[in-house]
Amino acid sequence: MNLLLLDPFALSQEYPENLTHTLQYGHSTCVKFNRKGDYLASGLIDGTVIVFDFDTYGIARVLRGHTRPIQSLSWSRDGRYLLSSSRDWKCILWDLKDGSREKTIKFDTPIWNAELHPHNNQVFVASLFDEPATLVDFADGSIRKHILSHPRKASENNAEDEDEAERQTHRPKEKQSTLVATFTRYGQYIFTGTSKGWLNIIDTETLQTVRSEKITTSNIKHICFSLSGKQFVVNSSDRTIRLYNTPDLNYVDPVDWEFEVVHRFQDVVNRLQWNSVAFSSNGDYIMAPTYQDAHDIYIWEVTVGSLVKIIEAPREEMIDVQWHPNKTLLAATGLDSGTIYIWGTITPQRWSALAPDFVEVEENIEYEEREDEFDIIPDDVEKKRKLEEEDDGEVDVVTIEKIRGEYGEESYVIPVILEQEDENVYYSDSD
Repeated sequence: MNLLLLDPFALSQEYPENLTHTLQYGHSTCVKFNRKGDYLASGLIDGTVIVFDFDTYGIARVLRGHTRPIQSLSWSRDGRYLLSSSRDWKCILWDLKDGSREKTIKFDTPIWNAELHPHNNQVFVASLFDEPATLVDFADGSIRKHILSHPRKASENNAEDEDEAERQTHRPKEKQSTLVATFTRYGQYIFTGTSKGWLNIIDTETLQTVRSEKITTSNIKHICFSLSGKQFVVNSSDRTIRLYNTPDLNYVDPVDWEFEVVHRFQDVVNRLQWNSVAFSSNGDYIMAPTYQDAHDIYIWEVTVGSLVKIIEAPREEMIDVQWHPNKTLLAATGLDSGTIYIWGTITPQRWSALAPDFVEVEENIEYEEREDEFDIIPDDVEKKRKLEEEDDGEVDVVTIEKIRGEYGEESYVIPVILEQEDENVYYSDSD
């Protein structure tokens, strides 16, 4: 759409309000935008991974290699590689140049999620069922798996208090497992969440835990950083989403890092669980879909912590949501149908931008002809007048001007494979 035709006041809308499109190819279980937002990856329940061209809503790649439902998806920074993890205990790194498998890593236990290093597409971290998180490195060609240390004590005092409580209740110590693992913005640390509410921070180079903090008594299901990396949210099973400011990871000693809750987001009336959590592209909003009966997506404002919008989902529960990196747009997957729902803002076109004397009218009016409007002018006089009005400057039709706020780095463009089989995509425009 031509940007000149858009109303600038409509562009200032910071969160989506209307269901604009739906996409359906198989039964989607998770979605993920690439860094620029021009491609959307969708993991299916049969193990297939679909890459949509988000400008045309066509299929750019169909990746087949898993045999069970896809658990998570992660893009490389340049957008050429895509990491998928599945319930078949495998992680596959795909090269989207031709859709081939760059590397396949097999584990001995189910995988909760896997995420690529933000600046190295040959390193990723995986959280495994009933085992510590694992850092996988295959930069030199061989696959090396590093088990990340998994302490359950943050300090001497906390350990003694916990042991005393367990002795009084006569209950054995419960084993905790890592449920989620994610890199910081630059990848120097890994944040992991456990089944007993511990937030562990691990140095990527030394593979040692530099800090542990108990932030809740229940499972930590999701950890999500904003695009700027200045804040992160933690979604736990106690029906509360906690917002934290990211400490200075470069110049402050880990012992001095502070983790104070900035805001707590929850539904105090219905006490709803949250299926996932995500930041907006500018980090000003947080969204989360509800669990089970309430088919809604809640959007909170970060600065004040107030609820600004409740998006009503169409007749089914949303299990995964992603905010577009550059646009006021979000995508969510339905639990029952596997349909990808896309919410955005409907921007009215402003045709007066193309002609200064253009006037939009709401009803027909009688046109009054000017006295000299249809006078016959000799061709040579008319041609001379047009030549004088034309600008002698050169017109650049090659350079692509960047849109303000758009992702500035070069992004990989997936080449078209002409021999690829035609795939049936069910696309719906809700306007």
